[in-house]
Amino acid sequence: MENLVAILGAGESGVGAAILAQKKGFAVFVSDLGKIREKYQKVLSDYEIEFEAGQHTEDKILNAELVVKSPGIPETAPLIVKLREKGIPVISEIEFAGRYTDAKTICITGSNGKTTTTLLTYHILQKAGLNVGLAGNVGKSFAWQVAEEKHDVYVIELSSFQLDGMYDFRADVAVLLNITPDHLDRYGYQMQNYVDSKFRILQNQTSDDYFIYCDDDEVVKQEIEKREIASVQVPFGLGAASVPGAGVQENRIIINLKQNQFSMSILDLSLQGKHNIYNSMAAGIASMVFQIRNEQLRESLSDFKGVEHRLEHFLKVHGIEFVNDSKATNVNSSWYALESMHKPVVWIAGGVDKGNDYSILKGLVTDKVKAIVCLGKNNAKIKEAFGDCVADIVEAGSMEEAVRAAYYLARNGDTVLLSPACASFDLFENYEDRGNQFKKQVRNL
Repeated sequence: MENLVAILGAGESGVGAAILAQKKGFAVFVSDLGKIREKYQKVLSDYEIEFEAGQHTEDKILNAELVVKSPGIPETAPLIVKLREKGIPVISEIEFAGRYTDAKTICITGSNGKTTTTLLTYHILQKAGLNVGLAGNVGKSFAWQVAEEKHDVYVIELSSFQLDGMYDFRADVAVLLNITPDHLDRYGYQMQNYVDSKFRILQNQTSDDYFIYCDDDEVVKQEIEKREIASVQVPFGLGAASVPGAGVQENRIIINLKQNQFSMSILDLSLQGKHNIYNSMAAGIASMVFQIRNEQLRESLSDFKGVEHRLEHFLKVHGIEFVNDSKATNVNSSWYALESMHKPVVWIAGGVDKGNDYSILKGLVTDKVKAIVCLGKNNAKIKEAFGDCVADIVEAGSMEEAVRAAYYLARNGDTVLLSPACASFDLFENYEDRGNQFKKQVRNL
């Protein structure tokens, strides 16, 4: 069938890509090897888009002129290998949507802090009155918005998997927060492959574009030295601010950009903790590219509400504080969480281990954690890593068991922290499901 676009995966990004493809006059076929959620089935039916679930009809897909794949499908999947052998282009939804918009894009990636920085940047631009869309790993599908909403600027959170499927796409403003080992199972356990993937955020940039990056991150700094970078480099860190760039002086963040200087006390930032100073600086620089006034920027950085499932101080029960950090799907995220705790912690951790190295947590766990509740199907690595520095390590087979166990182990004045350091797919649909179940069980105590 000529002009067929096949879309693999019928989640938010796949359905958005299908709507855009149909609008652009392509024949569209959506195929998902798993189940398709009811709300997405309804959308596809309403738009009269052909779809299948529970299988891939290969004859049909291998006749497409273009395939848009979900970021969750690895390159090693047999169907992807066949498509590559036939020379059929396989791209991401972001790449596909980028072909049909001339809106400006702020693209944010990094191993940790992406969602917070993306939502904060969106918050700043929206409050300043820009016609701005939120897309990528958060918000609504980029393709769907390009098809139906037409924003002037998009703030897009990009994972390495999305970047892998992007070729001609160009970010007007690229933000790279940090690079720590994550998803190494998808990158042949080679850190350099993962680093290269993150640096794809710079592809096709010109001298008119901006590259905002953390100068305190050793991996990022070393990689920049190896590369020719065309765009305007704007580093940020906890030292003095360069020009252009951002830094901290006498407990104030300073941002220098385009003959403009912005400054505000770090105590006035709505997001506290060292990692959030980085996130606030990155969002601040990105916003200043779009000429946001200093007063507006200051106000937005001080009234932002934070992200659900990311260090969300949820409830106190009998003097025990319950904190939902379900979004911590890697070791580094949990490091930030533990680092920001100031009371004895009962730590709920575990899930699908992505080749985690827990050794960087040892010092923090020794200092701050009184007990660990393992929540996952395979907890051997956690027990092995912390068995000699935490007296109580117990296992739980469900969120209900985990919350109860943590509650019994904690005392008045302690904190129960759900910060899994792992993916969620063994017992939960995703990290949101995991965080919501945590909150539900805490309410039930």
